[in-house]
Amino acid sequence: MPLTPLDIHNKEFSKSFRGYDEDEVNEFLDQVIKDYEMVIREKRNLEDRLKDLQERLGHFNNIEDTLNKSIVVAQEAAEEVKRNAQKEAKLIIREAEKNADRIVNEALSKARRIAIEIEDLKKQSKVFRNRFKMLIEAQLEMINSDDWNELLEYEVDSTELKSSEDDRILNK
Repeated sequence: MPLTPLDIHNKEFSKSFRGYDEDEVNEFLDQVIKDYEMVIREKRNLEDRLKDLQERLGHFNNIEDTLNKSIVVAQEAAEEVKRNAQKEAKLIIREAEKNADRIVNEALSKARRIAIEIEDLKKQSKVFRNRFKMLIEAQLEMINSDDWNELLEYEVDSTELKSSEDDRILNK
């Protein structure tokens, strides 16, 4: 058990014939008591400070643990967000590819229908051209026929026309 300042103060030494000077020993003991009390106070202060620092260290260790856990959670969340973003990107790409395929297929189908319509229109235009050509040739044949010459050579007496017109007016 360590000495206390009171133990030092109450210490009695046996007296001998040629012993130490009692006043000098008492003065020295008083000085030792003061120094010892100061050391004890310093020790208590240092123990209190150590306790405070240990509490703060414990607090900071808790904060560090919490931050480390938070970092781990944030990293996991970031990885999850990254995985989800990659999945979503793949889905978007797949959907875009499907839409692109659908659009291309629709365009090809429309192009085929248009090509068929063009061929049909070409056939119709050939038929129309041939019919129109036949009609014009028939009209030219009619114009070139001798019937026109006969009509031009045909003579009508205008007096006859007048009398037939007068007859018609009278009959009414």
